Amino acid sequence: MTEGNNNIMEEKKFDIIGIGHPCIDYLLHIDSLPGSNESRFVRDGSWQCGGKVTTGLVAAARCGLSCALIGAMGDDLFGRYCYRDFQLHGIDLSQAKLRSGQTTDIGVVLSEEETNGRNILYRRGSYERIRQDEIDFSFLEQGRYLFIALVDELHMAAAKYAKKHGVKVLIDADSRPMDYYEEILPYVDYFVASEFVYNMSFSDRDYERHMEDILEKGPSDVVFTFGSKGCRGLNKEGYFELPAFRVPVVDTVGAGDTFHGAFFYGLTHGYSLKETARFASAVSAIKCTCIGGRAGIPTPDITKKFLETGVIDSAPLMERVEAYSWGLDDFFREVAKRET
Repeated sequence: MTEGNNNIMEEKKFDIIGIGHPCIDYLLHIDSLPGSNESRFVRDGSWQCGGKVTTGLVAAARCGLSCALIGAMGDDLFGRYCYRDFQLHGIDLSQAKLRSGQTTDIGVVLSEEETNGRNILYRRGSYERIRQDEIDFSFLEQGRYLFIALVDELHMAAAKYAKKHGVKVLIDADSRPMDYYEEILPYVDYFVASEFVYNMSFSDRDYERHMEDILEKGPSDVVFTFGSKGCRGLNKEGYFELPAFRVPVVDTVGAGDTFHGAFFYGLTHGYSLKETARFASAVSAIKCTCIGGRAGIPTPDITKKFLETGVIDSAPLMERVEAYSWGLDDFFREVAKRET
């Protein structure tokens, strides 16, 4: 893996500016799902923050990149916990809103040891998402990359503004077919999508041809991730396929989000698309050895050692797992102390 000249681009305050909204996840690791009127012991539990772009930003920050969030969350205990988690990772929140009197989204995530699968129960909070009239689009000019995951009026306007002002755009495409993304493709530089997008959109396995069609609509680089089956990508350098890394999987929650965040490390360090995807795959694989979407995100040193030797330096990750396992309880105590 070779690092190119990452100083070619104009100096900016942030490597990445993301538009997204967090949620709080209560993660429970169990042997198998209970049937009706059955119970199961919980092997492990953890309170961690989630969200596609927001977890991606944390992964990028863990890789040493400077990040900023444009978004909103409720001003309840869960929202403030998410807010603090961003602060602990050094993410700029000058454009993030805490909605007074409103609640944050919460998910209960059941991760099965037996299948390595997961089931999610989700409650939508009452908080209002960030509105277009609340965003100062000139703020985007302070970033090298814009990171988004949706296609709507707000995200279209942000992508168009970014494109006009020389800010590269990466979209995390997931859970929707290709026609959902058609409108925004002319303004996207990096189209990074999941196997769900591929399987909902294409009935065959002619990966290269379908990626060529996407390239013709605007993006310079296309990558599809396929979980345990690796990833595939295409740009002017050519087509590639990479196998997945084999690790002892504990939890796949946040694996795709982490891949996207780590992807920016390769982009900012002059890696080729294939090298970038390989690095991001390694970060994502290491994350899967720990419960939750954030505790197991490694630093570049841990990732590079893994790529060179196949060995995961797990001690720093276990410290994060322990911190997150009681993180919300600690936060409750901190809040109670302040309010007495």
